[in-house]
Amino acid sequence: MKIKELYDELEPHARRTLAITAISLLILALCYSLLQERIGKLRKRLLSREKTVQELMILEHQFRSANSESLRLGNRLATVKADDSLAKVVEETGIRGKSSQVKPLKGEERQGMVEDAAEIRIEGLSANEAVNLLYRLEKGSRPVVIKKASLKTRYDDPSRIDLTLTASVLKPLPQEKQ
Repeated sequence: MKIKELYDELEPHARRTLAITAISLLILALCYSLLQERIGKLRKRLLSREKTVQELMILEHQFRSANSESLRLGNRLATVKADDSLAKVVEETGIRGKSSQVKPLKGEERQGMVEDAAEIRIEGLSANEAVNLLYRLEKGSRPVVIKKASLKTRYDDPSRIDLTLTASVLKPLPQEKQ
């Protein structure tokens, strides 16, 4: 009650000023509350968009990686000639053992490519030569798919390895079959 009495005792001009000040403070509090709510919504939206950008960056990296692999395979396919065979590709690596055997296998046709498959047996390789051969086949200029590889040490010389590979050279389909 004392506040009302004090208010009633004030002059009309002072009452008006006090009322305007109180209304102004209430309006400022209301505006501050609305702005805080708006800022909270904007922060949530910002965090959501930052998360989306992070996911998109991961997807972009995956896309670029897949695209570079695709281009690399396309370039490797472009270097394949019709007379290329797995035996020729292995011979070009320059790695030879004591003896080599090549058995042609039936190739498959898949996704616009033909596999020229063969089973290759190379005897008397060192471990380093075997690893180098596999690396050169996989990373070489022609697309080679190694389906199966078997490494066995020799009984007469344990430092030497017999390597049996089942692999194929990928070739594009001839134009008339497409």
